[in-house]
Amino acid sequence: MKLALFDFDGTLTRHDMYTRFILYSASPVRLVLGSIFLSPLYALYRLRIIPARKLRPLVSYCAFVGRDKAVITTLGKQYALNVIPLSIRPEMLAALKRHQAEGADVVLVSASLDLYLRPWCESMGITLICSEMSVKRGRYSGFYVSGDCSCEMKATKVQTQFTLSDYAEVFAYGDTDEDLAMLAIADHAFMNGIKHGSN
Repeated sequence: MKLALFDFDGTLTRHDMYTRFILYSASPVRLVLGSIFLSPLYALYRLRIIPARKLRPLVSYCAFVGRDKAVITTLGKQYALNVIPLSIRPEMLAALKRHQAEGADVVLVSASLDLYLRPWCESMGITLICSEMSVKRGRYSGFYVSGDCSCEMKATKVQTQFTLSDYAEVFAYGDTDEDLAMLAIADHAFMNGIKHGSN
C-alpha cells in the first residue's frame, strides 16, 4: 500500500483558494471592516515580518465569527464544485488520479479551510486533513478547532492519523516552506513538481 500526501493552494491549484473563498463568502461590510482592521497585519505579512500561519487565523476570525453554519456550508459546496475546478493544475490532478488508480491512500493536507475543502475532497474520493473552523450552536466561533494546519502541524496530523510504517512508500507534494515538514516524512518528496531533497 502507498500513501500520497498533497498540499492544496499552489500545489494542486494555480491560485490561493483560501483568499478567494474569503472574498467569495464575506459580506461587503465584513470585507470593509476586515480590510480596515487587518491591513496593518497584512502589510507586515508582505514585509515577511509575520508569517502566513499567524495571519490566516485572524483573517478567518473576521470572516466567519458569528456566521450561520448552514449558509457557509452552502457557499462552501458551491465554491468547491463551481470555482475550485477552474483553478486545478491539470498535471497535478493527473498525478493525484494516478495514485488513486494505483490503489494508494490519497490525502489532502492543507492550511486551507474545511468549509470548502471537505465537499471538494468528497467529490474526489480522497481524505482530508486541514484547518477546521469550530461551530457553537449552529454558528462559527471564528476560532480553529486545533490550530492552523501548516508547517510541523501538517506532519504531526498525518502521523497521528496514519501509521507510516504500514505503507511501502509515502509520496508528498508541496510548493512552499510550509510543506517542508510534510515532505520530510515522505520517501518521495516533490516541491513544485520537482524531486526534493535526498528522499
